[in-house]
Amino acid sequence: MMVDSVKTLRVLFDNDQGNGYSSGELVTGHVLIELSAHTKIKAVQLCAKGCARVSWFDGPRSQPCPFGLAAITTKLLFHTFEENQLVCLSKTLVEATGNDGLTLEAGHHQIPFELELPQRPLVSSFTGKYGYVCYLVKAILQRPFHRDQHVCRELPIISHVDVNSPQLVCPISENSEKMVGFWIFASGPVSLNVNIERKGYCNGQSILIYAQIENCCSRLVLPKAVIYQIQTYMACGKIIRYKQVVASVRGSPIPSGCCATWNGKKLKIPLVSPSILNSDILRVEYSLAVIVQIPGAKKLKVELPVIIGTTPCNAFGNESLSMVSQFSPVMNWLALSLPDPPEAPPNYADIVSEVEREQHVSTVPCSQQASELIAGAMSRLSTVKHTSLGLVPAVFSELESGAAAQDKAKVYILL
Repeated sequence: MMVDSVKTLRVLFDNDQGNGYSSGELVTGHVLIELSAHTKIKAVQLCAKGCARVSWFDGPRSQPCPFGLAAITTKLLFHTFEENQLVCLSKTLVEATGNDGLTLEAGHHQIPFELELPQRPLVSSFTGKYGYVCYLVKAILQRPFHRDQHVCRELPIISHVDVNSPQLVCPISENSEKMVGFWIFASGPVSLNVNIERKGYCNGQSILIYAQIENCCSRLVLPKAVIYQIQTYMACGKIIRYKQVVASVRGSPIPSGCCATWNGKKLKIPLVSPSILNSDILRVEYSLAVIVQIPGAKKLKVELPVIIGTTPCNAFGNESLSMVSQFSPVMNWLALSLPDPPEAPPNYADIVSEVEREQHVSTVPCSQQASELIAGAMSRLSTVKHTSLGLVPAVFSELESGAAAQDKAKVYILL
């Protein structure tokens, strides 16, 4: 049995950690070939292809049987299919000059390559319910007396959508109202008004929802907000749509006769594909819907279109900076308006000399009443527990002795 000498054939990109390629960019990398023995090759070719394809089955449908037997029918499935070619590039990396081929030694061989994508707008890579947009880079190894070996590698393509365009930064709003019940059984209307600050967002950002919900019916209603992804497929003059929820948030129930207000309720956008609006057979769109669920009646819904882009809005990036600049004058004013801390009082020994103190003590009469007051104050001071810091708050206490009570005299001692 003949053992194949080609152990590995791979396509590697230089920026494998990147977010994808765009129109006009240069795709660089190399083709890795690992051989277990000396091998003759004719050529190494590289090609890049991209296409958008949609496909679904209609049916089953009833088809009349031939020979005029209208009563007998057969059910058939009709296949609807459409494909658009987006990119087709090819180049030869290595080619033998003679008939004998080019001999490569055993081991690893890296063959570099460069591919320049077309300048025209490309459709972003996407995989949906009934179709996809895919780009592939294929390496082909040709050897004498052997079948061609090939390996494919997916090439991610991103079509950039700038959400800073004027039509995407304007606020949008919508309102709706629904009468619950009918005729003499009507229980009242439910009204809904929804506003958002802008139309364009990026992955990871949050939509701030401003809504007013008024429940004038006799039932308890429940509001919620969802982000829909709407996939539209077009082929052979037919259109099919697929709608799915990618994010949602619920509000609090609203009793009868009450109103609710959402002042910037946040709904975060998950990691989803950007909006695809430049394909003839496939479209990917998004919408924000605020839904009020009414028991026993059809739900009230307001739906606003939303564009998911790739270039973030400048306002979101400078949000924290604007908040800091907004409050910085206030903080400066507070710093200027605060008074300076008070200075510590001078020491008693620094301002009164020893001679003055002795003279003052000798001139003060020591009566029996003063002795009783001082003794009472000292008994109160003995009960005070000092803290570890040695700081005791100033407390004014009022003491009255027998003689002082008769004269209505009050003595305040600073403890």
